[in-house]
Amino acid sequence: MAYETAKFIHIIGIIMLLGNVTATAIWKFFADRSKDAKIVGFGQRLVTLTDWSLTVWGAALTMIGGYGAAIIAQMDLVGERWLFWGQILFIATGVLWLGILVPLQIRLARLAKGFQAGGEIPDAYWRASRWWFIVGLAITVPLVAAAWVMVVKPNGL
Repeated sequence: MAYETAKFIHIIGIIMLLGNVTATAIWKFFADRSKDAKIVGFGQRLVTLTDWSLTVWGAALTMIGGYGAAIIAQMDLVGERWLFWGQILFIATGVLWLGILVPLQIRLARLAKGFQAGGEIPDAYWRASRWWFIVGLAITVPLVAAAWVMVVKPNGL
């Protein structure tokens, strides 16, 4: 029962993490597309809020549940190639998210505070927002690949 509980926690974490990454990008895209300073500012504020409340907790639950299940099942975290590569992809995603996307997001949040009440959205916001989408998409690829590796457990890795 302990293994199943840990695996459940792991899956809930993945759902939170991938769900938020996907949903956030979609509604930020539509908020930005409105070009309305109040909507864009509100959308940017929610990106920050949901990242800290869903992405961070999703990642934490993914790790707690995943490592818990692996320890309970006495899995070899390095010797099992699929497990090793799943971890590498997940860690790479986290490093890129923390090192690139979070600072960019903080910059966007600060810029949005300046225009959320109304007014002109500066070009710096639009440039940073484009980079947020490009980097965010690039960072999502290894995250989705990690989920695929964990489900499929390919022998050839």
